[in-house]
Amino acid sequence: MFRSKGEKRLAFFAHIVMIVITLMALAPFLLMLAGSFTDDGVLIREGYRFIPSKFSLSAYEYLFNEWGQLGRAYLMTIIVTVVGTGTSVMITALASYALSQNNIPGLKLVFILFLIPMLFNGGIVATYINYTNTFDVKNSILAYIVPNYLVSAFNIILVRNYMRSSLPESLTEAAEIDGAGQFCIFFKIVLPLCKPILATTGLLTAVTYWNDWTNGLYYVTDSKLFTLQMLLDRMNKNVQFMASHSDSALVGAGVNLPTISIRMAIAVVGILPIVITYPFFQKYFESGITLGAVKG
Repeated sequence: MFRSKGEKRLAFFAHIVMIVITLMALAPFLLMLAGSFTDDGVLIREGYRFIPSKFSLSAYEYLFNEWGQLGRAYLMTIIVTVVGTGTSVMITALASYALSQNNIPGLKLVFILFLIPMLFNGGIVATYINYTNTFDVKNSILAYIVPNYLVSAFNIILVRNYMRSSLPESLTEAAEIDGAGQFCIFFKIVLPLCKPILATTGLLTAVTYWNDWTNGLYYVTDSKLFTLQMLLDRMNKNVQFMASHSDSALVGAGVNLPTISIRMAIAVVGILPIVITYPFFQKYFESGITLGAVKG
């Protein structure tokens, strides 16, 4: 395809801008990674550098010594993320398919009821009482899955709009003429065609579940049920506590606790699985964002 000089010049500057933005986005993560592989003395003396002058694994040695708890927290986080994301995506797909129909009486009222929670909620106190007294999720795995994230009105509306704009009615009508029921149409036609948008909402939901610690803060007190984010937050607070007491046994014994580098290592441990898995979903994420604006 032939492009004029103006178009080539515009494309060149657009690439330069995107490269600069990408480097600006990567810089904090690279500094965090470099800071986790050095010690506090270097960080205090020289500040954060992409290539630190001294290499140290003391922060990761501290985390390795706590791996008994870390491993259990990782497993709990993986279970919560997989189960919560899978259930949330299925609920989103089912609700979106129902809301995308045109021949169901009272559908507009149901749609309004989905919109209201996006603007108003009952507050933390009422929500806490309902989940602990009515649903009894306290100190259980459901405490991480059900509150706040299982049903997202935003995701439902996003997928519903995608179905209405990108899936032709003639497709489902042809399936009905051939004798297919609603469940057959949903699972064999609608779900495969909605894979990009469902992968997009699923990725956003998975990141939310993985990074969540507020549900654990509200509903979980049993340390055996701590997720990765809860445990890392607790470890970070323990490091701050030990560092703030200069007369503790550790300091008296001459032990130098790497408080700053431990925080960097904790952040690396928390974000690494998301960084590893994101490339596998990137094509679906891009397709969902692009196709969502294309009318079929």
